[in-house]
Amino acid sequence: MLGGTEFVGRAVVEAALGRGWEVTVFNRGRHRSPSGATVLRGDRTAPGGLDTLAEGDWDAVVDTWSAAPRAVHETARLLRGRVGRYAYVSSCSVYAWPWPAGARADAPLVEGAAADAEQREYAVDKRGGELAALESFGADGSLLVRAGLILGPYENVGRLPWWLARIARGGPVLAPGPRGLPLQYIDARDLANWLLGALEQELSGPYDLVSPPGHTTMGAFLDACLAATGAAAELCWADPRTVLDAGIEPWTELPVWVPPGGEMYDACHRADAGRASDTGLVCRPVAETVADTWRWLTSIGGTPPRRSDRGAPGLDPEVEAKVLAALREGAPGAASEDEGAGVSGTAPEADGVPGTTPQEGASGQ
Repeated sequence: MLGGTEFVGRAVVEAALGRGWEVTVFNRGRHRSPSGATVLRGDRTAPGGLDTLAEGDWDAVVDTWSAAPRAVHETARLLRGRVGRYAYVSSCSVYAWPWPAGARADAPLVEGAAADAEQREYAVDKRGGELAALESFGADGSLLVRAGLILGPYENVGRLPWWLARIARGGPVLAPGPRGLPLQYIDARDLANWLLGALEQELSGPYDLVSPPGHTTMGAFLDACLAATGAAAELCWADPRTVLDAGIEPWTELPVWVPPGGEMYDACHRADAGRASDTGLVCRPVAETVADTWRWLTSIGGTPPRRSDRGAPGLDPEVEAKVLAALREGAPGAASEDEGAGVSGTAPEADGVPGTTPQEGASGQ
C-alpha cells in the first residue's frame, strides 16, 4: 500500500489486515501506520525517495496518489515485474465534462494527461496516474478504481465531518432540499472491501465505484447526522432555488448537496454502479457510515484532519443565519418532497475529491 495512513489508504490497509493479508505500507511517516503492517519509509517526491522499494515482491500494489502523475509513473516502473497487479484509486473526475448520467464505460476522458507529467489540475493528474499504471502494467495488469464521492471514518476532505460538526452545534440548521433528493456516495471501507475482492478476482480495467443511485436521500443523510450526534438541532428545509438565490454554492458550501435537474446533479448522483455491484460491491446503510464517522471524529477531539491541497468546505454561519431568518419570516422557500431547481455547473471533483465546480473534488483519498 502506497500511503496507507489516511482515509482511503488507511481503509484499504485495515481491511487487508482484517482478512489476514500480509501488508506493507510505504509512506513518509507523517502519520502513524495501522498496527500489524510492515512499514517502509520513503518520499515519492524526493530524489532517492523510492529506494526502500528497490527490492521485494508483492501480489498487488494499491496507489491513491492524486498529485503529479510522475510519481505514479516512477513507482510503477520500479515495481514492474515484481508486483502482480497495480490498483490505482482514480476518480470519476477523469471523465470529460459534462459527465454523463448512467453508464460511463465509453464516455470521453479528459484531454492533455500524460503519465510522466508534473502536477497540473486534479482531473488531468488522476488521468495521468491511470496512464502511468497502464504504461507499466498494461490493461490486463491494471485496475482503475474511479471513485465517486467518498465518505466515512478518517475523512480528510471535510464533507461529512462538516455536517456532523454543524448539527452538533445545535439550533436551526439550513437543510437544502428537497428532502427526498436521492444521493450517491461510497463509504471508504466499502471501496476498500470491493478493491481487495477485485484483486482476488484478478479484475482489470476501469470501474466506477459509487453506491447504487438512490442509496440514500438528503433527508436520510441529515437525519442520520441528527441521530448520531444526539444534538438539539432542527433541520430547516429550504427549496433549491432559495439556497441558490442566496449565493450558496452547491457541493462546497453545502457539502454533498447538489440541486436536482442539471448536469451537475447527473454527474454526482446518477452514475451507474452496476458493474461494481456485479463484481462484489456491497454498500452499508448511511446510518452506519454517519455513526461510525461521528465516533471516529469524537475520538480525535472533534477536529478532523485536513488535506493541505483541499479547500475547507462548509457554509459561513452568517450566510446561514440570513437564509434561516428569511425562512422564519415566511418568505417562500420551504422545500417539499418534490420541489427542485436544476442548475448546470462545472465539474466537481468526484471521489471524495476536491471540486472544481464551484469548487473540491469528488474523491478524497
